[in-house]
Amino acid sequence: MSHTLHPLRQPRLQRSELAVPGSNPSFIDKAVDSEADFVFLDLEDAVAPPEKEQARKNVIEALRDIDWTAKGKTVSVRINGLDTPYMYRDVVDVVEQAGDRLHTILVPKVGVPADLYTVEVLISQIEQAKRWPARIGTEALIETTLGMANVEDIAASGGRLEALHFGVADYAASLRARTVNIGGLNPHYPGDQWHFALSQMIVACRAYGLRAIDGPFGDFSDPDGYFDAARRAAALGAEGKWAIHPSQVALANEVFTPPEAEVAKARRIIEALRTAEAEGRGAAALDGKMIDAASERMARAMTTVDDAIRAAAAARG
Repeated sequence: MSHTLHPLRQPRLQRSELAVPGSNPSFIDKAVDSEADFVFLDLEDAVAPPEKEQARKNVIEALRDIDWTAKGKTVSVRINGLDTPYMYRDVVDVVEQAGDRLHTILVPKVGVPADLYTVEVLISQIEQAKRWPARIGTEALIETTLGMANVEDIAASGGRLEALHFGVADYAASLRARTVNIGGLNPHYPGDQWHFALSQMIVACRAYGLRAIDGPFGDFSDPDGYFDAARRAAALGAEGKWAIHPSQVALANEVFTPPEAEVAKARRIIEALRTAEAEGRGAAALDGKMIDAASERMARAMTTVDDAIRAAAAARG
């Protein structure tokens, strides 16, 4: 194995990520008690320009008034893009007034590493001024052809970056791809036309220690379509998916939760290898199959997720 290794920068349970418009406080209140692992309060696409300022105030209030961590939630804010007049005020107001309650900032339409650097400079200056320890992470939405062309450089950029998300809707527009609905499949394409892009992003994530999250599926009246899209993403290595409607949360949690039987087997693999190690052997046999160090790495990846799920469930009460 190469001596150049990039371990996971920040582990977080992110099977389901519920998108909530910052312009709707009642939706925010409902999101708190949902089963979603992650909630992002949206200041971007889900908020019309005349509502931007009020949405920002709503988000700050929600961050200040709600103990998201106690509810077993990771909370993020999706800011507006760097090409808008809203971005700098999103970062300054949210971080200055509620940065000590915020886990991550989701940066849309990231095209080059410098886009993240721009946002992170503002975050760092505010944290220094407030004398807070550096703690707010960033996540990047890969949703343009430029972002996908530079996805490895973005993933390798370091800083506060924790995760990449595949924004299929804007990516389709940037690509000028023909699609039937957000995240849906074009019947004239022989398979899944998003497979290559999503796989490319996931490879970059795994190479540089980032979480890989699949984006939205627009037709919330089609649970089967969502379920199939989530399973395809999981097969490629994604660890979670957006939910743009509360009904999609349970589907994402189901797909990205390791089955109990597989978790039990993973724990047996680890136990068998510990026994073999104590006896001076590097490999072992379990259920008629050889297992070794690679088996343990796969097993530990599964048990880590299971432990995180149990901890989050306990936090939710």
